[in-house]
Amino acid sequence: MATTPKLLLFYLLSISLSFHGDAYIGVNIGTDITNLPSPTETVALLKAQSIQHVRLYDADRSMLLALAKTGIQVIVSVPNDELLGIGQSNATAANWVARNIIAHVPSTNITAIAVGSEVLTSLPNAAPVLVSALQFIHSALVAANLDDQIKVSTPLSTSIILDSFPPSQAFFNRSWDPVMSPLLKFLQSTGSYLMLNVYPYYDYMQSNNVIPLDYALFRPLPPNKEAVDSNTLLHYTNVFDAVIDAAYFAMSYLKFTNIPILVTESGWPSKGGSSEPDATPDNANTFNSNLIRHVLNNTGTPKQPRVTVSTYIYELYNEDLRTGQVSESNWGLFYANGAPVYTLHLTGAGTMFANDTTNQTFCVAKSNADTKMIQAALDWACGPGKVDCSPLLHGQPCSDPDNVVAHATYAFNAYYQKMGKSPGSCDFKGVASVTTTNPSHASCIFPGSGGRNGSSINGTALAPSINSTTSASFSQYYNGGFFTSYVILALLLSALFVL
Repeated sequence: MATTPKLLLFYLLSISLSFHGDAYIGVNIGTDITNLPSPTETVALLKAQSIQHVRLYDADRSMLLALAKTGIQVIVSVPNDELLGIGQSNATAANWVARNIIAHVPSTNITAIAVGSEVLTSLPNAAPVLVSALQFIHSALVAANLDDQIKVSTPLSTSIILDSFPPSQAFFNRSWDPVMSPLLKFLQSTGSYLMLNVYPYYDYMQSNNVIPLDYALFRPLPPNKEAVDSNTLLHYTNVFDAVIDAAYFAMSYLKFTNIPILVTESGWPSKGGSSEPDATPDNANTFNSNLIRHVLNNTGTPKQPRVTVSTYIYELYNEDLRTGQVSESNWGLFYANGAPVYTLHLTGAGTMFANDTTNQTFCVAKSNADTKMIQAALDWACGPGKVDCSPLLHGQPCSDPDNVVAHATYAFNAYYQKMGKSPGSCDFKGVASVTTTNPSHASCIFPGSGGRNGSSINGTALAPSINSTTSASFSQYYNGGFFTSYVILALLLSALFVL
């Protein structure tokens, strides 16, 4: 079916907020990244992919300003290290809301505040003030007449749910009853939702082979392999639904039956260490593709088939600075330079190149990067990178605009396409990034504009990257500049022919 990426993804990433209407898919945006993309670059990626829902782990002012007037719906967060202060002071909470919420709405479409993250399990000493923090934040929203527009909740880890299978026997860890009961009462009274981080990957890894991989990845199972709740006779074809229903049953155990669930994190890592053999690009692709399709089917869960479960994928970027196991830094859909980590496969949409159905991606120079670094990278591309830079010569189709960013964008992209868009071929020491916006202009047609993947060249030259061992090659082109010399030589030759 021929359609544009934008229209297709607008359908895939539906913007409905109703839990009884269409579900939507959002993404989490982490920032533990060496070369962190600027807020404007991140928003450009979101817009190019038609992503309409994001969750931030803080309330970063520059990010909220970049998201202004985009229509993208935003969950902002109170970081755990600010929770104690807010939970102990109504005035502190009011100041936080004034500074991070009121200052940005309505230009930035903030729809929820996540107060802390997995507080009960990661910061238990703050648990006694968690509900107070939610109440204080909500009171500040009421005072600003924003409580209908902006909901308040707190993301919980599913590890607080005990005896999660069969789901009908699940209950919250009773040591947290003094927190869970008032928390659920708050969510119910304010019309909010239970935020839940759901990770079938960890359920699978910790099950000692009891949970089949296919069951964790949403792969089809024969009827005799489906998990059946012996109390309700409900059939479960995947871990995700079973965990969600366990949460529903745990809430009903505490006499709360009408609180919807918003999954604030779910995903699968694309790379792991020796003890993580199932953290692979194929499994990450399979899980996230199936998760997207499952959520957007609007089928709910076996227990609540008419209540949709919107979900935020963890996460937009690989966060290379995260510590711990190898998988910790490999949950992203994209690398920091905007290149996709793997290709999503979505039924009815063909094979998607990280949510771009035409496979058209381009490499461009970052306009805010150091011009000397851009010039050095341009010289490298037109020299050792073996890019044909003749279209940039005076009088040629791509000579204008006559500035280093424009010329570097052409050269970077030519190299990127020539290398088959391979990982690392659009970095150039951090001065380049991948985009789905075609940079062609007038008669200057950029390589890759026809949707072709390009072809690899012989040899081992790679675009210098942040981890490149060839970075020293930059220095030999800094002074004099290979591209500058190339242009001068071409002009001298043309002058000889004129004479």
